[in-house]
Amino acid sequence: MRLPRHATLGAVGALVVALLPAPAAAAADTGAVTVAAGRSLYAAAEGTRVPVDLSVSTSDGRPLAAAVTVRWATGSGTATPGADYTAASGTLTFPAGSPSGATRTVPVTLRADGAAETAETVPLTLAADGATVTTRPTVVVAAHGLPYLDRRLPVRRRVADLLGRMTLAEKIGQMTQAERAAVADDPSAVARWQLGSVLSGGGSTPASNTPAAWVEMVNGLQAQALSTRLQIPLIYGIDAVHGHGNVVGATVFPHNVGLGATRDPRLVERVGQATAAEVRATGIPWNFAPCLCVSRDERWGRSYESFGEDPALVVSMETIIDGLQGRLGDTDRVLATAKHYAGDGDTDYDEAVAAANEGKPWWEQKYPIDQGVTVTDRARFARIDLAPYLPAVRAHKVGSVMPSFSSVDWTEDGLGNPTKMHAHRELITDVLKGRLGFDGFLISDWEGIHQIPDPAEPTNAGLTAYKVRVGVNAGTDMFMEPNSAEQFEQLLLAEATAGRVPTARIDDAVRRILTKKFELGLFEHPYASADGVDQVGSAAHRAVGREAVAKSQVLLKNAGHALPLRRDASLYVAGRNADDLGNQAGGWTVTWQGVSGADAVPGTSILDGIRQVAPGARITYSADASAPTDGAQVGVVVVGETPYAEGYGDVGGPECGWCSVPQQEEKSLRLQPGDRAVVDKVCSTLPTCVVLVVSGRPQVLTDQLGEIDALVASWLPGSEGAGVADVLFGRRPFTGRLPVSWPRDEAQVPVNVGDADYRPLFPFGWGLRTGQGRDGLAAVAADRPQVRAALAPAGWNADGSLRDAPGVLDRLGRQLRAEHRDAALAEAILGVARDAAQAAVVRGSAPENWATLIADADHAQLTGDPVRAFTLLARAAI
Repeated sequence: MRLPRHATLGAVGALVVALLPAPAAAAADTGAVTVAAGRSLYAAAEGTRVPVDLSVSTSDGRPLAAAVTVRWATGSGTATPGADYTAASGTLTFPAGSPSGATRTVPVTLRADGAAETAETVPLTLAADGATVTTRPTVVVAAHGLPYLDRRLPVRRRVADLLGRMTLAEKIGQMTQAERAAVADDPSAVARWQLGSVLSGGGSTPASNTPAAWVEMVNGLQAQALSTRLQIPLIYGIDAVHGHGNVVGATVFPHNVGLGATRDPRLVERVGQATAAEVRATGIPWNFAPCLCVSRDERWGRSYESFGEDPALVVSMETIIDGLQGRLGDTDRVLATAKHYAGDGDTDYDEAVAAANEGKPWWEQKYPIDQGVTVTDRARFARIDLAPYLPAVRAHKVGSVMPSFSSVDWTEDGLGNPTKMHAHRELITDVLKGRLGFDGFLISDWEGIHQIPDPAEPTNAGLTAYKVRVGVNAGTDMFMEPNSAEQFEQLLLAEATAGRVPTARIDDAVRRILTKKFELGLFEHPYASADGVDQVGSAAHRAVGREAVAKSQVLLKNAGHALPLRRDASLYVAGRNADDLGNQAGGWTVTWQGVSGADAVPGTSILDGIRQVAPGARITYSADASAPTDGAQVGVVVVGETPYAEGYGDVGGPECGWCSVPQQEEKSLRLQPGDRAVVDKVCSTLPTCVVLVVSGRPQVLTDQLGEIDALVASWLPGSEGAGVADVLFGRRPFTGRLPVSWPRDEAQVPVNVGDADYRPLFPFGWGLRTGQGRDGLAAVAADRPQVRAALAPAGWNADGSLRDAPGVLDRLGRQLRAEHRDAALAEAILGVARDAAQAAVVRGSAPENWATLIADADHAQLTGDPVRAFTLLARAAI
C-alpha cells in the first residue's frame, strides 16, 4: 500500500473530565467560557431514558465568575415526537464558582412504539447565556425489529434483508474507504459520506499513540457510522505486516522473509495469532496482511514482505492466515488480507529507469521495479504468481484480497500492452472470484484505481469516471480512497445511475462486504473494549517474537566452529545495526518507511540481547569500530541496511528524502562502504570474527567472505533482539534456512531456485545447523530398525557430524521410502541428509552442481516429495 508522507494527528471523542471543586478565584473572561456535550452522539434503544451530559469549561481552568444558564430542547430530526420520543425542553444553571469541567445532565425519553424501524435521530438544541456552545448532541434511537438485526438468522438471510433496504448511495458508501486523517477533524464525515470503512496508513495514528487512544479513536468513528439510518458498522483496517507496527509498544515480529527462513508453519501461525490479538486489542478488526508475493528479484524494495522466492515456501507459510483469522467471530482475531494479487514480486527490473534516475533529485526519480510490469505467459504466471492464492482461498478461507499496483503483460498476445491489476477483469473476476471460488471481498490498494490509464485524460493522475468504472467493473469491491472518498462516491453514483456500472456488480460488492461484517460480529459488537489493551506488547507475545527471531537466523558460514560463542567470552561488538532498534525492525514500523534510531520502538537491540543472554561476557561496543580491541577474543560485527518500504527501497530508485538521515543512503545489494570498512577492520584485527547481516534482502559480500569466520543472515528481526543472541550463544541451535538465493554478485540478480544456470553464493534452502542431527533421529527411532541402525556410534563423529555418510544415508533412505508420509520422520532424516550435503560443500568434496541439488531438494520437500529431496541431498553429500 502506498501511504502519505505526513500523517495528520488528531484525537476524536475525548470525554470531558470533571475537576474537583476549587475555591472561587478572580473572574474568568466570559468570552472564554464554553458549554459542550460529553459526546456528539448518544445511541440508545427505544423505551429508554437517555442522560445527555453537558459541561461548562473556562479557558484558564478557573471557576466560573458568573452563572451560566443553558436552555435546551429536543429538536427536529428523523424521529417523530410523541411516537418515538417525548418532546421536552428546559434550562439548567451552572452557578458562579462552579469548577471548570463541571457536568450536569438533561434527560431525553425515548418511547417504545413496537414497530420495526431503522435508526432515527433526536437532535438537542442548546443555547447559553454567558458562554459559547461548542457541541450540539444528537440522540440516536437504535434500529430494531428488522431481520438483518436478528443474530439468530443465517448470515445469508441477514445480508439479503439489509441489502434490500439500502439505497444506491448507501451501497456506494459501503464500497468506500477513507483515511483516518481525512475524517479526524470532522468525524461526522463518516456518517455524511456513509463510509463502509476507515483505515490508518503507516504513521497515521491518534495524537497519543497508545493502545487505549486507538480504541477511543476507532470507537468515536464507529459512533458516527452507527448514527446512520441502517447503522451498518464501520470496519477499520490497518497494515500490521509484522506485528502491529503502527502502535508504539506493540510486539514487532520479524518481517516475512525472516519468517520464511524459519520453515516453521506452526510458529508462523502463532505469530499471526499474536498479531491479531494486539490489533484487535486496539479496536481494529481488519489487517491488510499477509503479503503472498513470490519475490523473484531482490532489487525490489518490498522483497522482505515476501516469505521467499519459491511459491511452495510461500504456501507453507500461509498458516499465518489461520493465526490471524481463527474463527472470525472471536474477539481476538481479525479479517486477513491476501496481497498483492498477483505478480507484484515478479515484475521486471527497468534498467532504463534506473539509469535515468542517476543525477536527478530524489523527488524526480521513478521506481525501477516496484509497481512495474510482470511480463509472462499464463502458464508461468499460474505456476509462480497465482500459486499462493488457491490455498489461501480454499484451504485458509482468507476473507479479503488486495490487488497489486503492478501490471501484467501476457506474452501470448505480444509485448507492450500491459494491464493494470486493478483493471484486470480476467484475473479478478474470472480467475479469483470464478475459478478459485473466492467469496470474500477485494479492497483496492492505496488510490489503486488512480493508476489505471484513462485514454481521454492520459496525464490525469487523479480520479476520473473512466477509472472508477473500469475498477468497479473489473471486480474490486471496496476502494481505498484515502483523501478522495467523497469524489469517488460521486463519480460512482453517476456511473451507476447512467447504467455504465451494473446494479448487479454493485450488489455483488456490497453483499461480499456485508457478509464479512456480519461474520466478524460487528453488528452485535460494533464497539471495541479497552479491556485487552495489555495484550499489546505483552510478555507472552514478545516470547513468541523472540522464538521467531531465533528460528529465522540463517548460519551461512561457520569456519572452525566459531559459533556458538562462549558465554564468558571477551567480545568486541561493532557495526551500526548492533544497537539500533529502528534498523533492526525495518520498514512499516511506526511510520510507513520505518525510522532509524536506537529508541525507534520499545524492545531489545541485538547488543542488549547479547548482554542479557551472556551477562558473564566482557563486552566492548563501538559502532564504527574506532574503540581499541585490546583483549577481545571475538569480534561480532552487525551491519546491513537502514529501513525502507515500497518504492524507496528499490535498488536504483529514489532515496527517501524526508526520512531520517541514515535512511537517505542509496539502496544497494552491496554492503554500504561504512559497513564494509567496519567488517574489514574488525575481521583483520581479531582472531575470530562473526558478521551478522541485518537486512531485508541478501547483501553481496563475496569478496570479504574469506576474512569472516561465521556469517549470519539475521534479516529484520524486529523488537526482540535477544532471539539473535539466543543462537549466538547456543541457547537455541541455528536451524534457519535461506528463503531466497544469496547471490555471488549484483550482476547475478535475479537468481532463483529452478534457474537453468544456478550458481549463487549460497543456494535456496542453505542453512548450517549447530544442533545435533543425531538427536532428531533418536526422537523418531522407536520401532524403526533402519533408523536405529543408522544411529550406531560407528557412523558418527564426536561432534555430531557423520563419519560414515554413505552407510548412514543408505539406511535412512530405505526407512524414508517405506514411511515417506510421516512428516516427523521425513524432517529428521532430511535434516541429517542436508547437514551431510552442506558438510561436503564446506570441505570441497561436493559435486559441481551442489547448489542446484540443495535448492531443488528444498523445493521438493516443500512440495511434499521427501523421497526426491533425500535423493538430491544424498547426491550432494556422497
